[in-house]
Amino acid sequence: MNAFAEVMDFTRQTEALAQVSGRLGWDQQTVMPRGANAQRSEEMAALEAVLHARRTDPKLGDLLDAAEPPDEAGAAQLRELRRGFARNTRVPARLAAELARITPLSQTAWEEARAAGDVAAFLPWLSQMIALRREEGEAIADGGDPYDALMADYEPETDAASVAAIFDQMRPRLVALRDAVLGADTPPALTGTFDRDGQLRLARKLAERFGYDMGRGRIDLAVHPFSSGSGDDVRITTRVAENDPFNCLYSTLHEVGHGAYEQGVDPAYRLTPIGRGASMGVHESQSRIYENQLGRSRAFCHWLHGEMLAEFGPLNVADADGFYAAANRVTRGYIRTEADEVQYNLHIMLRFDLERGLIDGKLRPDDLEEAWNTRFEADFGIPVDRPANGVLQDVHWSVGLFGYFPTYALGNLYAGCLHQALRADILDLDAQLGAGDLKAATGWLREKLQVHGALRNPRDTIEAACGAAPVAAPLLDYLDAKFGALYRL
Repeated sequence: MNAFAEVMDFTRQTEALAQVSGRLGWDQQTVMPRGANAQRSEEMAALEAVLHARRTDPKLGDLLDAAEPPDEAGAAQLRELRRGFARNTRVPARLAAELARITPLSQTAWEEARAAGDVAAFLPWLSQMIALRREEGEAIADGGDPYDALMADYEPETDAASVAAIFDQMRPRLVALRDAVLGADTPPALTGTFDRDGQLRLARKLAERFGYDMGRGRIDLAVHPFSSGSGDDVRITTRVAENDPFNCLYSTLHEVGHGAYEQGVDPAYRLTPIGRGASMGVHESQSRIYENQLGRSRAFCHWLHGEMLAEFGPLNVADADGFYAAANRVTRGYIRTEADEVQYNLHIMLRFDLERGLIDGKLRPDDLEEAWNTRFEADFGIPVDRPANGVLQDVHWSVGLFGYFPTYALGNLYAGCLHQALRADILDLDAQLGAGDLKAATGWLREKLQVHGALRNPRDTIEAACGAAPVAAPLLDYLDAKFGALYRL
């Protein structure tokens, strides 16, 4: 066996173990008994110790030095393996295991603090998580910026400075559009009571319409919707509020975008470093285009209006156009995951600035709630009423995902570029969406992007799909056109 074949054989076993670890995380957030949390943290730490040992094994380093790629895919495999080996060998085994051990405990502490509205109860866990992730960032950065090093885990070949520059470019147009929309007449909201089982039936129907293979997946409930897995075992979650069916339906479509991406990767790449999404930003491009440019389009909302009538009976909105307007209402609100397309990136910009401060030490955890509340009121014009609508609303910091939030905004930017290219190629897209037919749209995304996994670096992945390098203009132009028309600006 040559060095390349040997390194890939070794890697497939490591990737299989990593999938088992991911399944434990899925189980914790969906069906694990609450009393099992302490034991689960030890199980996660033990498995992470095994994974870290494999990922830093000197034998792997020797094989990577000797391996020669047989083709383009092989070169990509070695690129990702060498990147990961360089990163992992800088992280002490003790630190990797401790992060895995504390994460389930910290997440549970966040869930309990969020339910009780008790920020102080969560702060010791947050402080511990920040200290561990800062230590990890410093180890990976090897003298560079720890936050940049952490961000690279989710979006390779980018840094905080480049993201800040993108945000500086986007903010003025987003704020101007938001202010104009909020100054216009607001369409009526969809109101009423929509039973849980009906919402879940319709959510499953939407998932299948958008190409999610239920034979290789499942939909469960979670406090914070997420997706998990790859290849032939890709699971998604959603949530249900009986007075807000959009929460369930669009959370489902969002996670379907993630799930369909993982199911769509070339089976030849399964259990390898390129057998997954190219980055979290590229991943988010799929969830956002499924949820918004497709799922909240006027044409698709007209079809969905009929499905809602069939499932729930008469609605309070006047007609299909009223339903479309309700699905795209722009209002002042607290929750990022429920934010409209106009304001979503403004929520990300707030988190980006705060978490950079937490990692570089300029912002103390004890001061985080006040900093959040002050910034939120300045950015959104309303005071935070309770921690669950403020600093405790997101799960990310409780599980150490520092550097992750910027990928949401990059995903929106990438989705804008993909949507522009998709419409250029499928000229009758609206007619298809109006019939509830997503085959051409999701097929285009699968062929142009999803099947390739991490064959290319993130920006190259988007450029190959769109035919041009990713920029902010397509997203901003789309938002101006859509909401300008909807609000008669």
